[in-house]
Amino acid sequence: MSDRLTWLPAGGDVADAAISLVTTAVGVGVAIAILPGVSTTDVGGVLVVALLVFVGDLLLRAPMRALARVAGAVGALTFGLAVQVAITWVALEVVPGITVASGWAAFGVLVIAGIVMAAGRWVWGANDSDYVVADLLRRARRKARRRARAGGEAAGGAGDGSPGMLVVQLDGVAEPVLREAIEAGLAPTMQRWLEDGSHRLETWWARVPSTTPASQAGLLHGDSGQIPAFRWWDRDLRRLVVTNHPADAALVEDRLSNGKGLLAGGGTAVSTMFTGDAAGAFLVMSRTRTRGPDGQGGGLGPGPAFVRFFASPFVLTRAVALTFGEMLKELYQARRQRVRNVLPRVSRGGWYVVLRGVTNVLQRDLATSLVAEALLRGDPTIYVDLVDYDEIAHHAGPTRPESLRALEGLDRVLRTLTEVVAAAPREYRIVVLSDHGQALGSTYEQLTGVSLLDTVRALIADQEPQASGVSSSDGEDWGPLNTLLTSVVGSQRGPVLGPDGNRGGRQGSDESAAGELPDVVTVGSGNLGLVWFPRSPQRLVLEDLQERWPRLVTGLLAQPGVGVLVVDTRERGLVAVGRSGVVLLEPPEGVSPEDTVDGEDPLVPYGPRGRMDLARAGRLPHTGDLLLISTVSELGRIHAFEGQVGSHGGIGGAQNLALLLHPQEWAVDEDLRTPVGDRDLLVGAEAVHHQLVRWAAAAGLRP
Repeated sequence: MSDRLTWLPAGGDVADAAISLVTTAVGVGVAIAILPGVSTTDVGGVLVVALLVFVGDLLLRAPMRALARVAGAVGALTFGLAVQVAITWVALEVVPGITVASGWAAFGVLVIAGIVMAAGRWVWGANDSDYVVADLLRRARRKARRRARAGGEAAGGAGDGSPGMLVVQLDGVAEPVLREAIEAGLAPTMQRWLEDGSHRLETWWARVPSTTPASQAGLLHGDSGQIPAFRWWDRDLRRLVVTNHPADAALVEDRLSNGKGLLAGGGTAVSTMFTGDAAGAFLVMSRTRTRGPDGQGGGLGPGPAFVRFFASPFVLTRAVALTFGEMLKELYQARRQRVRNVLPRVSRGGWYVVLRGVTNVLQRDLATSLVAEALLRGDPTIYVDLVDYDEIAHHAGPTRPESLRALEGLDRVLRTLTEVVAAAPREYRIVVLSDHGQALGSTYEQLTGVSLLDTVRALIADQEPQASGVSSSDGEDWGPLNTLLTSVVGSQRGPVLGPDGNRGGRQGSDESAAGELPDVVTVGSGNLGLVWFPRSPQRLVLEDLQERWPRLVTGLLAQPGVGVLVVDTRERGLVAVGRSGVVLLEPPEGVSPEDTVDGEDPLVPYGPRGRMDLARAGRLPHTGDLLLISTVSELGRIHAFEGQVGSHGGIGGAQNLALLLHPQEWAVDEDLRTPVGDRDLLVGAEAVHHQLVRWAAAAGLRP
């Protein structure tokens, strides 16, 4: 075959186009049947309309890419929808035997056709994630065939032949949970990798605080030392810092970044909290505007980064339709838990229903599209965070059916990305990891009937009968949506949605300026609870606390579900206090571990890393005056100080057992491992970062 024929589509491309055409025809037929403003007397005309609409969608894509460079993806979307409606309207008007009443009826046909296309592909068994990047894949495969015939590299590819690295973070997935999903047949892509021997699955230890901002800071920047929890009181700033607020995420990254992060040297970050010093940053919490690999572009404004997703009416219609479908699925699954009286459980209503739909469909599809773009550009290192499982498991439980089914969707994304990698201009190695796991358990408030803040207020009421307080323990679900809105608005000073929206940032600064500091601040980060007394200019020690509020420490330890309390002391350093014993966390040199315990060791239930993790957490900057850890049952159940039945942030259960699924040829270096019980593991996100950097350096990806 001559090189002139390399433009011809492959068999898979033809089949995919045929499926799209057939489902479009079915969608148009369904729309005509149910919409009052459209009718037909000729069934054959439906196929002609479908063909015209299908061809119109294909012809629009090149102009939309050009338009996006001027008007942005939103402008391209608006214009594209208008033209697509016009094409549909004209097709319905000119095809004999079909009548249409108005443009609104034509728009209805377009919407219903998109919905039926999504359903049809699901029934057919096509990968729903493939549909997001189908056009991109077809063009990339044509380029790959030309490249193979020419025997050279594609323009913009890896001219030095070095492989790339794609890191996919499955947020909140514990290593044992992934193994359970693989055993249940819910993750066939990862199962195939393990059975073929291309990858190896192992555990790494997520230290306290085992939460996304800390772990992701460690993974991307090699330093999580500025993050004591998901949110915290900053005595210097005199306000709460909440890491899923874009302005606060930017503040934290400025404190951490040294310019040598994991993605330095031309990498790309997608849907993360921090950039990892990437050249390209898309939907990144710490960045006001989208930044392309050339440093240009902004948010959803000028620039083609988002156009393939937003400027295709059928792709967008599918995403919106499935978003509403995800919302209906959440309502059904929540009701099923209530009817069956599944315990423990938490409320799954309100805004969470909407947030789950947006996060688990619309933003996942958008992230998949952006990663595919980066792969086909040949970006050296790419990192993406997929939060589907974590969002559901917080509200349903880590191993509940709906949570495990979320892994099925994530596995389909991996399959899609594998197909994109096959068409990319450089070879990529895929690393899959998580930032932490999750553990099941009823909440502290369910056990006691009151919040942690109310508990503290009651215990200091003898000395402070009208103590003012600030509590922050919810709002993590709003992070991805706030990132998207910040990208659109283009300002980190825009509105922050969610229950934490008025507790940090601007309002906190205004209160500080007026000197109106609260008496007490409490935050929950899974089964890690932190307490501050902000009117003290420095951290209070145990002796201060006992002098000012004699009932406080003993009263907290007497609460149901509280297992251990970490506090600094004037003479003995950090101590971990339980109901029947005390442990010195910073013993003098030469003192044996046995001599550091007075009474019963309260840290036994927390495993071999209990002492070391809590000693580190107790010395992090900005940490609380008091650190509380809930009890841990023999089954690994914990009690969150926030409203989550599946939680993480402290220690206990599977929340510290994060996963690392890496290529077999990229072995974990033994010098980075640390003994944890009877296993040698990578301990802390920083150790995983060092390993990823070593792999990237060995592959020639570091500057």
